[in-house]
Amino acid sequence: MKEPSEHWRVFVAIELPSLVRKSLSDHINRLRQTLPDVHASWSHEENLHLTLKFLGNTPVAKVEALSQATQQAALMTEPFDLIVADCGAFPPRGQPRVLWIGIEDPTEKLTALHHALEDKCAKAGFAREERPFHPHLTIARVRKPKGSRRLAELHRELEIADQQQTVRVAEVVLFRSELLSEGSRHTVVSRHRFV
Repeated sequence: MKEPSEHWRVFVAIELPSLVRKSLSDHINRLRQTLPDVHASWSHEENLHLTLKFLGNTPVAKVEALSQATQQAALMTEPFDLIVADCGAFPPRGQPRVLWIGIEDPTEKLTALHHALEDKCAKAGFAREERPFHPHLTIARVRKPKGSRRLAELHRELEIADQQQTVRVAEVVLFRSELLSEGSRHTVVSRHRFV
């Protein structure tokens, strides 16, 4: 049994199908091979996901309440489709710090799910996210700016095999993230199917 004072680094996300993760991983590998001198932390294939809410260090004693809030939001949601779309970088001008692949929400059900999740989490005592929700998949975090502008340009130029691919979403997942020397390890805490 875990000590009540222990904290877990947690987030709620949409898992991607393995074929989509593989295609995105291939894109990441092409970028890495083309510009090997760029210092970046690259996302690993098994960790590619669409974050809906990042809570960070959360007392283990509150994780069950978070799981219940996530379940309540899932029960308000029907399965829907997303589209893996464009590429970009944050910030959009200057030296990029994050490379991403955008997600289109043609039915606006992702946006509704995000709002429901924020509402249910707020009622359970978790802070609301103040920043606007921009659905994306983070593929790299640039550690040193040297060459990062060229990396962002190349990222936009390279074809992504799954660009404009539709992804069916039928559940959300509460993950625990552990920061290890070889990168993050994400463990499923709970899965919540839509109605």
